[in-house]
Amino acid sequence: MTDLMSRFITLEGGEGVGKSTQIAAIADFLRATGDEVVVTREPGGTAYAEALRSLLLTPREEIVTPSAELLTLFAARAQHWHALILPALKRGAWVLSDRFVDATYAYQGAGRGLPVADIAVLERWLLQGRQPGLTLLLDMPVAEGMARARARAALDRFEQEHVDFFERVRVGYLARAEADSQRIRCINAAQPLLAVQTDVLAIVRAYCAEMTGSAT
Repeated sequence: MTDLMSRFITLEGGEGVGKSTQIAAIADFLRATGDEVVVTREPGGTAYAEALRSLLLTPREEIVTPSAELLTLFAARAQHWHALILPALKRGAWVLSDRFVDATYAYQGAGRGLPVADIAVLERWLLQGRQPGLTLLLDMPVAEGMARARARAALDRFEQEHVDFFERVRVGYLARAEADSQRIRCINAAQPLLAVQTDVLAIVRAYCAEMTGSAT
């Protein structure tokens, strides 16, 4: 695997699964090889996209319609993609992103009930068929993840949703992992932290070895 997207790794999962901790471990591993590593997140990653993130996550009295939410997410993603991710990949850097398009299918598709076909139209328009080389899905029961999220900080607009919303999100994520098991690797995030990190790094090491082998 030597194409442009092979150095793009995304981490996905519901609330409180520990994506940020695992991204830091992956970044340390990849930097130890001497490569440039760009760590980013969605929504966000650039000044403009971070401003849109604030709009999306800040609790408010006004009800945000699912379609408005979807289009705002893709506006942030378009800026993130063209201004940060794509330039970094073109210069040979690794890009690690806390969430990407799979999150939209899980949250706005499975969670909000928006048609998958509508999300797919926006994905094709923006990414032209490109996908991350590797996606790590950190999975745990919703109740446990939400307990972790509540313990760390005040809840944002998404985190204030009802449990049934997050159950739908989890089902959506697992369905995508089952449908694309070569790209999306599911990890039990309810394990102790060290065990999760061990599983994550084992997958990343094997992925890097596969890339190296394919390039020879």
